[in-house]
Amino acid sequence: MAVLGACSTTHHPQAVRRRRPNIVFICTDDQGPWALGRSGNPDAHTPNLDRLFGQGAYLPNSFVVTPVCSPSRASTMCSRYGTEVGITDWINHRLPSEASLGLDPGYTTWPELLRQAGYHTGLVGKWHLGNAPQYHPTKAGFRYFAGFLEGGTTVQDPVLEVDGQIGPRTGYTTDILTGYAIDFLRNAPDDAPFLLNVHYRSPHQPYTPVPDEDMVHYAGRKMTLPNPDFPGLDKERCESLLRDYLASVTGVDRNVGYILETLDRQGLAENTIVIFTSDNGYNVGHHGVWHKGNGRQLTLETRDFQGYDPRAVRSNMFDSSLGVPTGIRWPGVVKPGATITETVNNLDWFPSLLSMAGLKTPKSITVRGRDFTPLLQGSGIDWDNDLYGEYSQHHYAQPQMRMYRTPEWKLIRFFGQPERDELYHLEADPGETTNLAGDPDAKNTRAWLEQKIQERMEAVGDPLLRQA
Repeated sequence: MAVLGACSTTHHPQAVRRRRPNIVFICTDDQGPWALGRSGNPDAHTPNLDRLFGQGAYLPNSFVVTPVCSPSRASTMCSRYGTEVGITDWINHRLPSEASLGLDPGYTTWPELLRQAGYHTGLVGKWHLGNAPQYHPTKAGFRYFAGFLEGGTTVQDPVLEVDGQIGPRTGYTTDILTGYAIDFLRNAPDDAPFLLNVHYRSPHQPYTPVPDEDMVHYAGRKMTLPNPDFPGLDKERCESLLRDYLASVTGVDRNVGYILETLDRQGLAENTIVIFTSDNGYNVGHHGVWHKGNGRQLTLETRDFQGYDPRAVRSNMFDSSLGVPTGIRWPGVVKPGATITETVNNLDWFPSLLSMAGLKTPKSITVRGRDFTPLLQGSGIDWDNDLYGEYSQHHYAQPQMRMYRTPEWKLIRFFGQPERDELYHLEADPGETTNLAGDPDAKNTRAWLEQKIQERMEAVGDPLLRQA
């Protein structure tokens, strides 16, 4: 890639950098926890991500609290649930009712606090938390922005905003965004630490076209289907989608490699925390579903249904939709090759990133997440591995889902549609294949999890409580 050849080999003064670590926060769009070689997937060609995860910590039980982009991104930015900030599904700016929707600047973000602490901050890529001027990334803590405000853009030749100027760019979008990320790293000031958020659009659909160097690993390959025995699964379509999807993932991997190489060339790697994660999980045949929490059935029966035909919609909160591939390289702190099995979620990024930077979360701010840096440091602390999630979907379908998950059990309640409730014994059924919601033997467990959901809804002032 040409941008690498253009990189300066200037070494930034490390005496200044050592005061606080630099942070590179890479977030993909729609990457399932299984779309990673490190996860054990034999088909996923992700050598750079596997190396990154091996140089730091791999967090296989990392989740988001809402399995769709905008509310998940809001939770990541301000450590609040989507129902708290008024963003419960992906923002569709084409709808008059959502044209002015966005993340209220009254909610403090962790990039804002890092900037106040002296960080040089930048966001490259997707925002999707409002395209009105008051919601611009520069109002949420980012000094520099190069990317797009809405939910998606084209795979090639995108129209991007760069430092306030909007115009077309030529090339593959993932490669172009990486070029801006590398420029940010090359031009970061010597007298301050930096925060760089890289929010790739990939592997969001459409997955292709991709460069030949990414597709070569999958063309003609017999793919491993995740749930080949799912009744009526459209295996041919599933296999084709897997090839294209994983080729897009490989394109991300290749570009992450360029960023890591740039950190090495610039002499920044030793004092830079590199984080990789995604905004939500994804399904390509998992549970017979395609897409995330707003998925549709991937079956022969629904093959010819157009778009999100209501007959094909499969709203869900499966682990494959909530789970995200997450790794953290923190030189000198995180032991290379570590695997942290505790359950963490995207609400936890706010207090954890502040802690990584040596800052405290202001007591005046409501934060739902927890600081997991002691886990990264190998401290033997007690950690609650329960997870609460929510998804009030209003595009394609209107289910009101609330979920409580422990390492052993998981309950998904469909408020107003109790016949759709799902209960899974994860310890015996990690694939979530057998719904025990109506099983008399699980009655007490279900009642206990219902109480847990009720308590969490009350704690966050869930609007559903006012409708009951």
